[in-house]
Amino acid sequence: MEQFTIELLFQILGVGSASGLVYKDNSLFIISDNSSFLYQYHIQQNQLSKIKLQENSQENIPKKDKFDFESIALKGNKLHLLGSGSTSKREKRITYNLETKEVQEKSLSKLYQNLKQSASISDDELNIEGAIFCNDNWFLFQRGNGANSKNGIIKTQSLEVECHTELVEVQLPKIKHVETSFTDAILVEDKIYFLATAEDTTSTYDDGEILGSLIGRMDSQTFEIEFTQKISDNHKFEGLTLYNKTKTQIQFLICEDNDSNLLETNIYKLSIPLK
Repeated sequence: MEQFTIELLFQILGVGSASGLVYKDNSLFIISDNSSFLYQYHIQQNQLSKIKLQENSQENIPKKDKFDFESIALKGNKLHLLGSGSTSKREKRITYNLETKEVQEKSLSKLYQNLKQSASISDDELNIEGAIFCNDNWFLFQRGNGANSKNGIIKTQSLEVECHTELVEVQLPKIKHVETSFTDAILVEDKIYFLATAEDTTSTYDDGEILGSLIGRMDSQTFEIEFTQKISDNHKFEGLTLYNKTKTQIQFLICEDNDSNLLETNIYKLSIPLK
């Protein structure tokens, strides 16, 4: 593919360990994997708002206690925030209604247990990093950075009730000696764009050395990968949202999880030519 460009667009103070993004109506909604706030960055005003997801919402929750929100998806007028499922405390789904500002919480324990059983994923290997609603199905992106490297897309018709689920395993390119694994994904028309990172660890809990990140595109029906492009040697890019699209170019906003307690987030603009 032709040369991509990546540039630092915003530096946002007050939110750290960003793990997911949704761009809507000139606002950027941000989740953090160690916080129980939803953040709204008002771009024109250069202001950050914090939305409580619980009565006692807090930032920099200790690792063993955090909800680990890694996925944020817009369906209708609701934002859906999903925990990764990598521990029992990370099995929450919270919705935020953009119109009424209502927050609702639901346990995903039964769903995640069903996912693990149907896809033969062990308790310590489940690691949901992205979510898309597409053609009446939810696609949950399993990050295969555990010992068994089960990288793939879990299809389920509902997050609410028990239903049929299946795992479509996806083999992603390696960076150096490590296979990349999903860190986020979004739907743009009939294509899935995804981020993946190579992290030198076999644990869904402990961090490892970052070897680089890539962006890719796949068909939303067949999951056939159409291209991948390495975009960094040392960044752990985790959040992805559409910023702008023309006939010749597509632009995304992406964020980096710095795996620290520093309340500072860099937002990058990634531009890719379209053929």
